[in-house]
Amino acid sequence: MSKFLVTGAAGFIGFHLSRRLAARGETVTGLDNLNDYYDVGLKKDRLAELDGESTFTFRLADLADRAVTAELFAAEQFDVVVHLAAQAGVRYSLTNPHAYLESNLAAFLNVLEGCRNAEVSHLVYASSSSVYGANTTMPFSVHDNVDHPISLYAATKKSNELMAHTYSHLYGIPTTGLRFFTVYGPWGRPDMALYKFTKAILAGTPIDVYNEGHMRRDFTYIDDIVEGVMRVADRTPQPNPNWSSDTPDPATSRSPYRLYNIGNNHPVELLRVIETLETCLGRKAEKNLLPMQPGDVQATAADIDDLFREVGFRPKTSIEEGIDRFVTWYRNYHQL
Repeated sequence: MSKFLVTGAAGFIGFHLSRRLAARGETVTGLDNLNDYYDVGLKKDRLAELDGESTFTFRLADLADRAVTAELFAAEQFDVVVHLAAQAGVRYSLTNPHAYLESNLAAFLNVLEGCRNAEVSHLVYASSSSVYGANTTMPFSVHDNVDHPISLYAATKKSNELMAHTYSHLYGIPTTGLRFFTVYGPWGRPDMALYKFTKAILAGTPIDVYNEGHMRRDFTYIDDIVEGVMRVADRTPQPNPNWSSDTPDPATSRSPYRLYNIGNNHPVELLRVIETLETCLGRKAEKNLLPMQPGDVQATAADIDDLFREVGFRPKTSIEEGIDRFVTWYRNYHQL
C-alpha cells in the first residue's frame, strides 16, 4: 500500500477521494485549511464522515505557508500526492483575484518543491476544463493548444500545468494534470449551480439562469471523477519517446508528464438539467433568465479517448441518475 497526501481533503472531490483511498487500505493524510469561501460547517461534516476510517489522518494547514508545507513533506515522505486544494470559482475570480495568486500559484509551487525535496513518486493535480477558454472545437482535446483563457481562475490552472511540466523536466518528477469537467453529486459545493438551484426551488425563490439556459456543460458525476483520479494515480506517467519539439504535443512530453480530461463525454444543456431537477424535486423552478456572464463559456465537452485508452476508464453515470442521487443526499443532509 502507498502513502498518500490528499490536499483539499475537506473539499468536495478531496473528501470523496480520501474516503475511497482509505477504503482501499491506503494510508491517507488529508490536508485542508478550512477556509470560508463556502460553508465551513459542510467541510467539517465531510471530515466527520472520514473519522471512522482508520487509515485516514487529517491535518489543518495552509499550503501557501512555505515552512509548514516543507515540514510536512520532509516528515511524512509521501509516495503519491493528489493536489486538489485550490481557490475555485470562475465568477469569484473576477472580484477576488488576489485569492487565486496565493491559493493556486504560491501554494502549488510549495507543493512542487515539497515533491522535489521528498522525491515523491507521483504528483497528480487538479486542472480544469476552464483552461480551454476561447477554444470552440468540440470535444475539447488535451492535445489542443490552450493559450487563451478567459478568466483568471483558468489562467491559474493553465499555469499549474506549465509549472508541473517545468518540474517534470528539471527534476524528473512524474506529474499528471487532470482537467475536470463540471463535477456534481452528493456533498457538492454550495456555490455550484445544482446546489444553488435545488436550494432555491425548494425555498420557492427564483433561480438565476445565465445565457437563458442555453449553455451546455459536460456534467460529470463525482464517483466517476474519483474512479478516474484513482486509476490515473496508480499509473505513473512515462516520457513520450515520440514527442517532437517541431510539432509539440501539449498533453505529453519527453519528461514524465501527462494531461487527461475527465468528463462525462455527454454535454447537457442547462435547461435540461433544470427540467431533470424539477422532476426529482417534484416542483417547478421560477427562472430568472440572464445573459452570458464574463468568464463563462458557451459549451464544454471532453474528449476522453486518452483516458479510456491508457487507464481503461470512461465515466458512465447519466445526468438523470446523478441528479436523483444528489437530491436524495440533499434532502437527507438538510433533513427535509
